[in-house]
Amino acid sequence: MADIASSRRGDAPRIGFVSLGCPKALVDSERIVSRLRAEGYETSKDYAGADLVVVNTCGFIDAAVHESLDAIGEALHANGKVVVTGCLGARRDADGDNLVRKLHPKVLAVTGPHATDAVLEAVHAQLPRPHDPFVDLLPPGGLKLTPRHYAYLKISEGCNHRCSFCIIPSLRGDLASRPVGDVLDEARALFDAGVKELLVVSQDTSAYGVDVKYRTGFWDGRPLRTRLLELVQALHGLAERYDAWVRLHYVYPYPHVDDIVPVLAQGRVLPYLDVPLQHAHPDVLRRMKRPASAERNLERIAAWRSACPELVIRSTFIAGFPGETEAEFETLLDFVREAEIDRAGCFAYSPVDGAAANALPGALPDAEREARRARFMEVAESVSVAKLRRRVGQDLRVLVDQAGRNGAVARSYADAPEIDGRVLIRAPEKASAKSRLAASSGQFVRARVVATQGHDLVAELV
Repeated sequence: MADIASSRRGDAPRIGFVSLGCPKALVDSERIVSRLRAEGYETSKDYAGADLVVVNTCGFIDAAVHESLDAIGEALHANGKVVVTGCLGARRDADGDNLVRKLHPKVLAVTGPHATDAVLEAVHAQLPRPHDPFVDLLPPGGLKLTPRHYAYLKISEGCNHRCSFCIIPSLRGDLASRPVGDVLDEARALFDAGVKELLVVSQDTSAYGVDVKYRTGFWDGRPLRTRLLELVQALHGLAERYDAWVRLHYVYPYPHVDDIVPVLAQGRVLPYLDVPLQHAHPDVLRRMKRPASAERNLERIAAWRSACPELVIRSTFIAGFPGETEAEFETLLDFVREAEIDRAGCFAYSPVDGAAANALPGALPDAEREARRARFMEVAESVSVAKLRRRVGQDLRVLVDQAGRNGAVARSYADAPEIDGRVLIRAPEKASAKSRLAASSGQFVRARVVATQGHDLVAELV
């Protein structure tokens, strides 16, 4: 279950929470938990202590669907009172019936993604709200399911793309950008609450503001366009004021992304881009209905690195897409080598109910898809490890996630939480340095890289 600090005030009802899926779903979970706490509900870390359990699901790939269905079943078995929300809640089976209700008919309610009000209505129907929300106040920025020193900031919902392998638009709708003032107010509240790293997420961060034609909003009494460049510049100013980091995820390689690279070079909005490229061969990209070509991507990445030499690029790819030939797959491997992708993940293609790609000819056997994924990861890991070795001897500013007298686990600007590598800081010999390191959780320290260990760096406190 989600790691939410739990406490009891009187006889307030307690809610258990299971949050699955991507960071965007995590933000939805945080909003629901914050609203529930504002209304006086308490949270529980286990099923036995909960009066009701909310399960926020993922419904994208088959593995995520199975994980979500298992989590719902576990919650029903252990507690019995379950409300389901999230992407899987919007999925239908071949007969048009709600998938969750068909497989788990005992759930109390099912909603789709970003449906905070509907979840609260379902909770109210089972557990009447305990008090006036003006009585108890929330911490700044609301309740978070992440450690105190980092948080996710969602800037939009939905997506305008219609990639053939994806059903996210049918689950979350078209792009809907949040007002720029609201985004920056939330960012400031999170920094005020002690957050040291803000991770910007959406389905398509580069498209921020497209749906509202980049209209002018207001923040701190001044006009500000609802556009990625202006947002990044404002976040840079906030991060500088609070001595914090901002990290950008899900950045499609559109031409206007070039404009933000000089801001990244200044280091507060980190020189790190999570770019979901998915493939490199033009024919595969056309079958995927992706919005960019591999040739332009290579040129764009080279230009970005020329303007910002410290830039780190993470990406995700799909191996074994329908019709993918051996030559097309080799093009993908060549691209990863030539582009020197710093961090790469890869999925073996998995059909998703409702996705257009299911109708494409040339489906590959499961074993071949998995074999190609393994081959891809061998190449990607060799590129990543070679780039990590270049960091030996460098001094890095790192953010400590966990620390003790026997060492610490931290991350550099090149490492997003949960998905990238770590910086493993050895325990110092001096007692004073040991004490300083032990007290550094959630803080920035300087560390010198002395070795590599798989996808991680090994460092010593400076």
